[in-house]
Amino acid sequence: MNHPICRRCLLNELDGEYFKSIYQYIENLAPETKAQPEEYTRRLALCRECGSLQNGMCAQCGCFAEVRAAKIAQKCPINLW
Repeated sequence: MNHPICRRCLLNELDGEYFKSIYQYIENLAPETKAQPEEYTRRLALCRECGSLQNGMCAQCGCFAEVRAAKIAQKCPINLW
């Protein structure tokens, strides 16, 4: 299925079923490696405002923004968070 490029969209806004495994991965991260829910939400809010977010992926590094934001030790490649 062809979808237009969605700027500033997160994966759950695209096709939730297709990306279900990504959310399962995040859910199964070890608690000591996960960002706190408030921090995760803050990070994603900053990603949504960034022009590098396209179809849930960061154009700067190629990661799924939600996965990077979920890991406490990860940093934004352009230092937004």
